[in-house]
Amino acid sequence: MSVAKYHEVLHRLESAGAGAPSGRLFHTCYGPEDALHVVDVRASMEQFERFGKILMPILASLGIDAGAPDVQPRHDSMVGQ
Repeated sequence: MSVAKYHEVLHRLESAGAGAPSGRLFHTCYGPEDALHVVDVRASMEQFERFGKILMPILASLGIDAGAPDVQPRHDSMVGQ
């Protein structure tokens, strides 16, 4: 995903009322400008699935193949100062 497409996804999520979705604990986007990666930490699988119903059609409309999510259990979180 390019930087331009990432920003378009954010814009469309905001327009859909999902710019700050329930259950999102952490989000980061990183990598080269033409091959970005995203990591999201969610409070629950149910909230992740609800958000996916909004996100996935947006990604598809922009030709972004999100692939299969790598879902892992969260054991702990730490925040720097």
